Amino acid sequence: MGSDIIDNNEAKTKGESFLKGTLILTVAGFIVKIIGSLNWIFVSRILGGEGIGLYQMAFPIYFFAMTVSQAGVPVAISIITAERVALKDIYGAKRVFRISMALMFFTGVLFSLLTYFGASWLIEWQFIRDPRAYMSMVALAPTVFFVTFLASSRGYLQGWQRMTPTAVSQIIEQIFRVVTMIVLAELFMPWGLPYASAGASLGALAGAVTGLIVLVYYHIQLEKDIERTYGPKLKPAPGADKESAFDIMKRIFTLSLPVSAASIMLPVVSNLDLMIVPQRLEVAGYSVHQATELFGYLTGMAVPLVNLATILTASMAMSIVPAISEARTLNQHERVKNQVSSSVRISNLVCFPAFIVVFLLATPISSLIYNAPGAGPAVMISAVSIVLLGLHQVTTAVLQGLGHTKIPMINMVLAAVAKVILNWSLTAIPWLGIMGAAWATAADMGVAAFINLYFINRYIGYKMEISHLLKTVFAAVVMGVAVKLFYALTLETFGIDAFSIFGAVFAGVVVYVATLVAVGGVKRADLERIPMIGKYFIVVFDKLGIFKNEVTK
Repeated sequence: MGSDIIDNNEAKTKGESFLKGTLILTVAGFIVKIIGSLNWIFVSRILGGEGIGLYQMAFPIYFFAMTVSQAGVPVAISIITAERVALKDIYGAKRVFRISMALMFFTGVLFSLLTYFGASWLIEWQFIRDPRAYMSMVALAPTVFFVTFLASSRGYLQGWQRMTPTAVSQIIEQIFRVVTMIVLAELFMPWGLPYASAGASLGALAGAVTGLIVLVYYHIQLEKDIERTYGPKLKPAPGADKESAFDIMKRIFTLSLPVSAASIMLPVVSNLDLMIVPQRLEVAGYSVHQATELFGYLTGMAVPLVNLATILTASMAMSIVPAISEARTLNQHERVKNQVSSSVRISNLVCFPAFIVVFLLATPISSLIYNAPGAGPAVMISAVSIVLLGLHQVTTAVLQGLGHTKIPMINMVLAAVAKVILNWSLTAIPWLGIMGAAWATAADMGVAAFINLYFINRYIGYKMEISHLLKTVFAAVVMGVAVKLFYALTLETFGIDAFSIFGAVFAGVVVYVATLVAVGGVKRADLERIPMIGKYFIVVFDKLGIFKNEVTK
């Protein structure tokens, strides 16, 4: 009886620790994404569409090298470290860390050199269509080495259930990255776009180095805590299996392969875009410089706006996984369906109005934020991706929570095939051009999201609530009318674009919420699941008596 109480208390403590760690990482993710989004506002104004295009041509190569060099190892390190710590085998945990860091040193050096020496080959073989991107690739090469160490260090500290180091290092890394990008891009601009783009690329190196320095501090703090708790001299725990270095590396690779298979899809898709989009734009009749500029509009301006609009769904997806997993483990099938239903509703409630704003005000927003009205068409079509990406994030998290982690990976592959086909065919159509590539990106998200929904229905019998979806769409349409009218009238009256944009967004949100309430498209349960702002809406709606009938049921 007493041991059961202790076990329950320990489980509760670990649960609270997990929730605290999740909250810390979620908040850090918000801050990092906001800083990153703001970064593109300033960098885009310095480099312009063409300079952003050069940067975006080099970045997928770096991203691919970075992902392959890590190969999911940080997650494996975290798992094995947590196992050792649980067994009180602190010596074994530190040994795993030393072996894994030696492994990461080898892969980091290897892929840094491959990136550096492979840059000229990629240009020579027309994998990169614009040779001016060479300097950016060379500038990013050493970053692969430091980022590999950075990710592995985070994995080790997470194995100790220490999430604060990851959160703090991510924020510091992003701040130094952004500042360096802006300063060096501006500083090197007089030498030409290739130099300015390379200067911006060096921001990744500055961020990785500073992030690593922050983690060194936390490693020192961890060592002090270990010494205070376990003494200065550590020995293998009694009964703990002493694996050889080869066995440890083998287990690391065994654990990391499924993770790397999923994570590698992102840089693969980015590199496919890099190979196909500029080339097909040239087929459509654009010059190399024009194709580079249009590619920059899509990948450096439109895509960050989509990611900014889906911050809430990305954050929510993190919390869905353990909630669904817990309910599934307890065989609470109705609770699982309710959580899935609520999550999909929230995704639609948030993403549809964001889609309307970006779609209708694409060119004004591009001019205001990026000083690039030419990005308007790419931004307008990319707005469709907001709804589909939000749905994809949520449904992927649901499947992971249900224990079907392979399905989202397979769906991503199928969606990538669809995207390649559409990119190849649509981008080469002269009247579509970069809008064709934007449609292909939206299709990529949509295919993955709807296949996810199919499997969710297959496993738990969930179907999207059509009545709620129609109410949301209706409210978004009414909002769109309000946004368009407010923007046109205020721009004509005052002639201040920024005032018209922000005023139209505010007026649109008010109309959207009022319409949703009028048609019964929002529920208390939905607002309760929205982080940070949901509770404030509940207070206001309770005072207005909107949820009176729902509460008394």
